Amino acid sequence: MTMSLRSRLALAVVRRQLPKIMSADAVADLPDGLHVAVAGSGSPLPDPKRGNPCVAVIAGGRVYVVDAGEGASETLNRMGISPGRIAAVLLTHYHSDHIGGLGSVNLQRWVADADRTPMRVLGPPGLDRVMSGFNEAYALDALYRTAHHTEAIAPPSGATMAGEVFELPAGEEAKVVLESDGLKVTAFVVDHTPVEPVVGYRFDYGGRSAVISGDTVYSPALVQASKGADLLLHDALSIELLKLVEDAAADAGLANRSQILADVSDYHATAPQAADAAREAGVGALAITHVVPPLPLKGLEGPFLGDARERFGGPLWLAQDGDIYKLPTGGTGVERARLFRA
Repeated sequence: MTMSLRSRLALAVVRRQLPKIMSADAVADLPDGLHVAVAGSGSPLPDPKRGNPCVAVIAGGRVYVVDAGEGASETLNRMGISPGRIAAVLLTHYHSDHIGGLGSVNLQRWVADADRTPMRVLGPPGLDRVMSGFNEAYALDALYRTAHHTEAIAPPSGATMAGEVFELPAGEEAKVVLESDGLKVTAFVVDHTPVEPVVGYRFDYGGRSAVISGDTVYSPALVQASKGADLLLHDALSIELLKLVEDAAADAGLANRSQILADVSDYHATAPQAADAAREAGVGALAITHVVPPLPLKGLEGPFLGDARERFGGPLWLAQDGDIYKLPTGGTGVERARLFRA
């Protein structure tokens, strides 16, 4: 009897809440402006709190996704950001943790509203190879879904991704790669050696601006591209904390993992270096993302940040999945809020 009553109550709650959940649209509730939603603030290292890199930049109600690591589409859905709103995806580079969820993002966009056009994906050289691989890997899946749901629900013309490769002119460190409805997106080179090419992106809309670093060490080109921006999202790691994980792997006899962890430290900035870049660029606020290693205890945030708060005097946050940074048109500040639904 108890289980039966509990089941009936559960069904009643779900029946009442599902319409609200299914119709949720976080983007529609935002004021006009530039808003930055974090759908993945972690790295390839297993982290229950942070997924692989993914950021959704919202400008004038349109969504532009920067990178799509594993779990990106699921997290965007939890945040109430409809895949049907995605106007384009911009990739910084082709490390697996930045592209692993791309197929799922495209799938969700395609079937959300029976989209009949391929999803735009912009990126530096190498993009054609990535697009070809994903489109081929999902080709059978697309056939199955169209056969099952009919062309009206899953039109074949919308199942693929259309890559748009851009190259920065020789000797240039930045280039405008997208302009639409008042939004300007500028790609700029960063340093993730030996990986190349790697870019970051600056978004300008309605008098507000946000910069996403991509993966990089401290980069003068990033500082230049970020001049006067309202918000900088910068990747960072802690060499001290990463060394603890490296040593633990070695002690466990995992020599290969230990060496990989040792190698990671030379191609990402630290939080203090990200703070230096933010200060030198004169940005309004800084959010640290691509957090390496995971921080299972809140007390580890202090060692991770080091003296970053002393180096940068503006608002500084450790980004979390579900964060949104609001930059409304006509304003000057940056408000941090959460988009995960209860």
